[in-house]
Amino acid sequence: MTVDVAVMGLGYVGMPLVHAAVHAGLSVIGFDVSDTVVDGLTAGSSHIDDLSDDDIAGIRERGFRATSDEAILEEADSIVICVPTPLDDDSRPNVGAVESATRTIARNLTPGTLVVLESTTYPGTTEELVRPILEESGLRAGEDFHLAFSPERIDPGNPTYGLVNTPKIVGGLTPQCTERARAFYGRFIETTVAAKGTREAETAKLLENTYRHVNIALVNEMAQFCHELGIDLWNAIDMASTKPFGFQAFYPGPGVGGHCIPIDPNYLSYNVKSRLGYPFRFVELAQEINSSMPAYVVRRVQDMLNDDAKAVRGAKVLLLGVTYKPNISDRRESPAIPLAEALLEHGADLSYHDPNIDEWTVAGTQIPRVDDALRAAPDADVVVVVQNHREYDIDAIARASKRFLDTKGKVTAEGAQRL
Repeated sequence: MTVDVAVMGLGYVGMPLVHAAVHAGLSVIGFDVSDTVVDGLTAGSSHIDDLSDDDIAGIRERGFRATSDEAILEEADSIVICVPTPLDDDSRPNVGAVESATRTIARNLTPGTLVVLESTTYPGTTEELVRPILEESGLRAGEDFHLAFSPERIDPGNPTYGLVNTPKIVGGLTPQCTERARAFYGRFIETTVAAKGTREAETAKLLENTYRHVNIALVNEMAQFCHELGIDLWNAIDMASTKPFGFQAFYPGPGVGGHCIPIDPNYLSYNVKSRLGYPFRFVELAQEINSSMPAYVVRRVQDMLNDDAKAVRGAKVLLLGVTYKPNISDRRESPAIPLAEALLEHGADLSYHDPNIDEWTVAGTQIPRVDDALRAAPDADVVVVVQNHREYDIDAIARASKRFLDTKGKVTAEGAQRL
């Protein structure tokens, strides 16, 4: 063994892991099937928000290298799988990348290696999918090599909690596997927490995001009827937040986005339905409510235009912020996408501004980008804040707008509307 760890999948999960491990003094190799990713990192270019080009240069100076040559896996003392686990067209888990990565490891697995799956997936994946494939090597999990699951908890753009200071859950196939994995992560993460096993660790990740998914759905549905009843939900949430126990604030929005909340609860729902034969009703209801929010925003835009005796067709609608979180460039599952699709279907003359996105194509249509949100606002019939980036002076833009809808609840300017 000549390398401390090989990280498979060099994206939003894998690269922060690489960065933290390298700066803790571990020798790290990155593996990715994408030549574009490998070539970019080799050239010193970052493709994720949380790491700059200087960060990439720094870890390369400390010995990190990226490759698409699977033979390097034989050199690793530990291998961590950080590949994507999206949903397919029928909203079922797609673990094809996990299976492919595991087969690659199996071809290069050596005795004593620690293999950890970090990719979010349904309970049982580590034992029922990953383990049998790895054991095709002739080595036995828990005896000849160690196997564990440790859910990623990366929150892109979070200035307070990163990989190092966020507790790391570790669930091994055996107690010895758990301890081996905790010893590995303990070299560069402040706190590790032992789960009972791999299934509990897998379920913990899904529980975290399902909790958020359900509570966001609660306030999204409340936003709709509170608007009809003339109740300021945002103020109600602020008031409820004064209670020092028994309440956690969640806020409505134009939908849910990113790589976790729109996807992870479906893994748990799928697991329940496929194994037990009945639906996980909370998850399915939450999915229905949250998925309906872009259409609800369109209805609010229609209502605002109706007040000016205008139709959506031909109306100039300016969207501000099209990423799924503020102050990053990540557009994965952004609610701005279905919102834009719906507005285009209604015939709106659509434009956008986002300080982090230079070009934006929706449903095959390239959406025109305005250079300055404040200057462009007076020309639009309706301005809609989809994401509140720090660059926006929301109240100033609202005062310059004919009609203004803030789906993030930050505006205070008179005449503007909040979701």
